[in-house]
Amino acid sequence: MSITLSQAQRIIAAADAKAAELGVPSSFTVLDTGARMVASVRQDGAPLVSIESSFAKARTTIFFGGAASGDLAGAVQPGAPLFTLGDASVEQLTFIAGGVPIVDAAGGLIGALGSGGGTPEQDLEIATAAVAAI
Repeated sequence: MSITLSQAQRIIAAADAKAAELGVPSSFTVLDTGARMVASVRQDGAPLVSIESSFAKARTTIFFGGAASGDLAGAVQPGAPLFTLGDASVEQLTFIAGGVPIVDAAGGLIGALGSGGGTPEQDLEIATAAVAAI
């Protein structure tokens, strides 16, 4: 099962509200389990780079089986198992906080949300709050 457009829209609305509450103009991208976009929004004033960073964070979460993008940061450091991954991947990935899994009621992965535009901590706070909305 993969995320529905209705679920993605609810997540985007929750992310929009949380970002507004924090005063952090951001972009949000919801991907399905095939790492394909279901919904994406760039708030007024969000940095242009946040479009790509939100997508890359969500993609990283999907490609790594639902691991939050920031949780993988240690694995890409020099000497770590995934250190050379950046040289081998044709897909844009990022190991910065803000990409979180979206799971169904049974705990199965149905998609991922990426939030970009703030600090990694703010992006994670927005993404976590948004996903909790469903």
